[in-house]
Amino acid sequence: MVDVTVLQTLWFILIAVLWIGYLVLEGFDYGVAMLIPFLGKNDKERRVMVNTVGPVWDGNEVWLLTAGGATFAAFPAWYATLFSGLYLPLFLVLVGLIIRGVSFEYRSKHPDSQWRRTFDWMAATGSFLVSLVFGVGFANFILGLPVAADAKLTSLFVLEPRPYFWQLFSPFGLLGGVVLVVLFLFHGALYLSLKTRGELHDRAKAFASKAGLVAIVGGAAFLVWQQFVHPTGWLGWVLLVLAALGLVSAWWFNNAGRDGIAFVSTAATILFVAVGIFTAMWPGLGFRDAAGAALSPLNVATASSTSYTLTLMTVAAVIFVPIVLAYTSWTYWVFRRRLSIENIPDEVAATA
Repeated sequence: MVDVTVLQTLWFILIAVLWIGYLVLEGFDYGVAMLIPFLGKNDKERRVMVNTVGPVWDGNEVWLLTAGGATFAAFPAWYATLFSGLYLPLFLVLVGLIIRGVSFEYRSKHPDSQWRRTFDWMAATGSFLVSLVFGVGFANFILGLPVAADAKLTSLFVLEPRPYFWQLFSPFGLLGGVVLVVLFLFHGALYLSLKTRGELHDRAKAFASKAGLVAIVGGAAFLVWQQFVHPTGWLGWVLLVLAALGLVSAWWFNNAGRDGIAFVSTAATILFVAVGIFTAMWPGLGFRDAAGAALSPLNVATASSTSYTLTLMTVAAVIFVPIVLAYTSWTYWVFRRRLSIENIPDEVAATA
């Protein structure tokens, strides 16, 4: 039994909320970036696709940075164990994020078509890499990463065995990675349908219809497997049913031409899946005892900062979180209109 305080519970929930915000918002621009080389048939269409996420993609990544910063401040032992034990997959995530950022910033710097195609493929590759690694990682958090207190300094925790890398790629871990990639492709195609007009809209809608079927089958297999491998009781089954209904709803409304409801449905699916994952991670933070004991030595209580630190963080969150949410909402409202190739000038634009 873990003795957990209210502040520790609150900050675990807040970190989960930050990750959910990141997966929902960044998920669609990962999907759009992965689709640029395939759905964009000419440079203007690819520029339309880039411009649909151009005003928001870097703001979406702030959710990831904030989640990492909050983890470092609220649960430093959790942060230290992850970044020391999983430095190779996290390095791959960093590489993917850099490739994406460079691609969006530099594709418009030269009119040569080969130059732009290269950066389009880099954006797709970086987005695929980050999505795949995060999917594998969250699947392993459900299984529980084996952790032990360091032999020399018991206040530190390490993954066993060391290095811990290839063990991540179990069948369940790989399925988690593939399902997240497909889910983001579905989410991104629905976002394109919502934000574009003309042939690109029709192409995105047709792709979403096919990707939705794959997401439904793959997502159902992953969620049912999760419930049998790491059951979370009746709440887990409720979340599973809600996630499945969200996917089916998204596919149905996409085929019915209801772009907005279809996109909200995939967002809801990501929310329900993420809540299920973080429920499975409570209170062991996605770890299990490497020696086989029932309780992980690294958990919400042992990984936490002091009560004073958590109190200061709570005051700061109360002040700044509403400001961030208001700014984010304003950004999406300003750039809410649909785009088409008629909105893209013939001359090379400085922004896209």
